[in-house]
Amino acid sequence: MAKSSNLTRTDLDSSFESQLSVSSRTSNRSLRVAETERRKNQTGDPFVLALKYFSEVKAGTPCAGNDVLKRNLVLVERVGLSRGLPPEAISIMLDYAMSLRMGGVTCVRVLKFLIPATVVPQEAVVRAVSWLCVGKMAISTQVLFLRWVLTVFDLIDSKDHLRAIYGFIFSFVTEENLGRQPFLLHLLSLYKVFYPELVTLALPSRMRSGFKTYNSTWKVALCAVQKRNNGQVSSDISLSLRRKDETNSRKRKFHHLELPSLSSSIQSNSSSSRSRKVFSLEQLHSFPQLLDNLHCIELPSQMGSLLGSSLALCYLDYVQDDSAFLRLNFWLGHALHEEFLYCRRDRSSGSSSEALHFLNRLLSTQHFLQEGFSSTQGFLYKFLNVWDGSLLRPQILGLLSDIPVVPSSCISQLLFEPLMQLFFTSTLFFKCSVIDCLNNMLLKWLTWHSVYSLEDGLDISLNSHTPMNMTLSGFMDSVMELVRFVGRLATVGLQLEGCHSLLLSFILDFYETVCDMFLKYGLPLVVMPPAGVFYPALFATDPVSVDRLSYIMYRYKKNLTSAKCQQQETKQAFHISRQTCQEFNHYLLFMVSCLWNSKMFLPGTAIEVDQELLVLSKVPEPWTSFDLNHHPAFLGCALDFHHKCWPERKDIDFNSIKAAKQWNWYMEFLFSQGFQGLQQFAQSSLKRRSAAGISGQRGSQPTSR
Repeated sequence: MAKSSNLTRTDLDSSFESQLSVSSRTSNRSLRVAETERRKNQTGDPFVLALKYFSEVKAGTPCAGNDVLKRNLVLVERVGLSRGLPPEAISIMLDYAMSLRMGGVTCVRVLKFLIPATVVPQEAVVRAVSWLCVGKMAISTQVLFLRWVLTVFDLIDSKDHLRAIYGFIFSFVTEENLGRQPFLLHLLSLYKVFYPELVTLALPSRMRSGFKTYNSTWKVALCAVQKRNNGQVSSDISLSLRRKDETNSRKRKFHHLELPSLSSSIQSNSSSSRSRKVFSLEQLHSFPQLLDNLHCIELPSQMGSLLGSSLALCYLDYVQDDSAFLRLNFWLGHALHEEFLYCRRDRSSGSSSEALHFLNRLLSTQHFLQEGFSSTQGFLYKFLNVWDGSLLRPQILGLLSDIPVVPSSCISQLLFEPLMQLFFTSTLFFKCSVIDCLNNMLLKWLTWHSVYSLEDGLDISLNSHTPMNMTLSGFMDSVMELVRFVGRLATVGLQLEGCHSLLLSFILDFYETVCDMFLKYGLPLVVMPPAGVFYPALFATDPVSVDRLSYIMYRYKKNLTSAKCQQQETKQAFHISRQTCQEFNHYLLFMVSCLWNSKMFLPGTAIEVDQELLVLSKVPEPWTSFDLNHHPAFLGCALDFHHKCWPERKDIDFNSIKAAKQWNWYMEFLFSQGFQGLQQFAQSSLKRRSAAGISGQRGSQPTSR
């Protein structure tokens, strides 16, 4: 039985091994069949066959009448423009085109449909550049190739080898015939600023915009391909504009408003990073890290990502790298123009919220750096001409207040004319917003002046990253133009809005800045408010406006007195003319005559009314209508004071307040109510006689300049 059992087990083992062998042979045969089938299918794929044709075609093969060339070219072109070409296809077609195996006409056609589906191999670009050394390619074809490289530059998978031949590329583009291209002229002009010895071409002083990427030959097709492929581009490609925390980005028409994520321009495993110590900004998480690695930080591949990191902005502000600011300005200008000028914005909540977030981030960045970007300034000058005054109003006006000083020769055309059209056809709230914006603009101009004038003397640079140096006289001309422009806006605005107290409040805010330009900011300039602002403020129905006007006049006197004393001591011209002093004395005399001396509408005063008209008005003692105890703004105070002095009286006689003792008490009562501007004006501008009179003869006299 044991023997029989062993035989049975042996038979079973051999049978099992035989089955395994058969199964293995069957499995291997299936794999071979599948591989053969796959190779057969791949070999039969027309696109693969077309690529094989272009990789093996010999130089000198005729183009005319070549149906095979035509068929394969159309096939690859259709794939490139619809789905994009894979990296292997990019390498094959780029080498075929740049080698000019079948002439320059075919080369141009290939370059125009060379749209990458994912990335561009670095070696393909290096090999294509090497074909330029042959010297057979037409200038127009060379220009087309360079434009293609600039368009897909961010899609190149690596740039270590490409950087190694930058010297050759630079010497190549400075060639006389090629360097005259508009987009190359702008690139060379940047080099000319920092390394003038490298650029031997004579560049024009004024050039039109050369970076018109919005109408690029490949941009529309590239965007369509990436959109169709659902943006499935390698995550390390810096052209991707998605945030890292967004996994399922929805389709959207506008794609420039999302800030790029921080990514170094040098890969961590590259030879450049291994040869020297490099600390990328994406590794920066704390301020001590910033201090420890301050001299080995690598700027990101896309400068727009700096706007999303406060630590990166600290580094940018510290290094003061002009090339970094140029890169950031270029990216920012491109985003602003593409989103707000060249594209029709929809009013969906999604796009509005993204635009709102982007502009708020830009505003916070400019406030952090304490200066505006030149690209933002250029964008605003264009956008004001098409702005409706309501789209993102707080953000646009906030950016507008950050622009640096504009020369007086062009400030009217660039800034005043478009603002004026919006101001006169807008609501009250918009008028207040514009006045507030211009007040903030003036404050920043004066602050820049007070800082840079101490550092650089009279030749002040009002924006360290904008090539615009301005002399003191040029700066004062711009400030004077701005103040006069606001005066015109305020005068007409108060007429249109019926001297509304809210608008008047913003206007008085502006002139509180203007009246102290000399003492607070060291600017030897005094500009008085126009009559269309002074008289509405003096005759306002609320006491706050009259009190603020009194404070403004008090500060004007302080500034004029100090400026005149300094002018006599230093013998310098301070741009404070006799006319300015006359305007101040005129306003001062009228305020004292109106508020204290009760001499309104009398002959010889600023506002003279015919006596017959005064009689027809049937107003008793009209010359007292605007003194401090009859002024509409102070009627409540006068009534309250009257009740406290004569509580038993049932009839109200405001003229009783004019008695000597009661008048002094009334002044103290007004000052105790918080009217500090009125108090400072009275103390600095009035001389009181020891014996005060009654009615209009209390003896208050103005002290004029």
